Amino acid sequence: MTVSLFILLQERTFADALALRLEREPDMDVVAALDTSALPSRMLVGSRVDVVLLDADLADNAAFRLGQELSQVPEAPSMVFLSHSNDPERIVRAVEVGAAGWVRKDESLDWLIYVIRGVARGETWLPPDQIGEVLRLLMRGPDHDEDGDRLLATLTGREREVLLCLAEGNRRCDVAEHLHMSPNTVRTHLQNLMGKLGVHTALEAVALTRQMLDEYSPDGGWRPERGV
Repeated sequence: MTVSLFILLQERTFADALALRLEREPDMDVVAALDTSALPSRMLVGSRVDVVLLDADLADNAAFRLGQELSQVPEAPSMVFLSHSNDPERIVRAVEVGAAGWVRKDESLDWLIYVIRGVARGETWLPPDQIGEVLRLLMRGPDHDEDGDRLLATLTGREREVLLCLAEGNRRCDVAEHLHMSPNTVRTHLQNLMGKLGVHTALEAVALTRQMLDEYSPDGGWRPERGV
């Protein structure tokens, strides 16, 4: 599968250099590399972009507004935010506007390429040392605390199994294997359960679930049988 990329960064020179390097990958095609003077959502309408690399260090929190705008584009692409820091509060804001990945700008290019391929497969990739704190911050909202049980009760048994597998740290391809589903079926269950839970990303759904995992018995339908 070829991953089509749209690069939107503050520095045009950096964007162009990154585009040239990523174009050398046999499975990547850079559609455009732009500075932030362009309006990305208009340029993406009608295009088939898989992943957008978005500069998280724009002034006045512009990156999060752009992320929100991009998430509303028909057939919205996956977003990877690039930043000089791994501030968990800012990572959470990115997740809340639909980001699937966060990569520091001083990380190796090999790691960025690895993350791009992962999010193109529908996975979420965040800094490993910040995942715990990001989940804690996502769980702190009063709506999650008050309504979590009620929302989770609306899920079907299969949706609960998919969500639990993700909450236990499995990748989507592993969930498909464990539950004997096709990747497309896992994706459909995930989209349905996110709609029921009122969240925009799989990570938010996982955060809502993590705090309750120990409250459900194996007979309650939350834990799949061992060996699946």
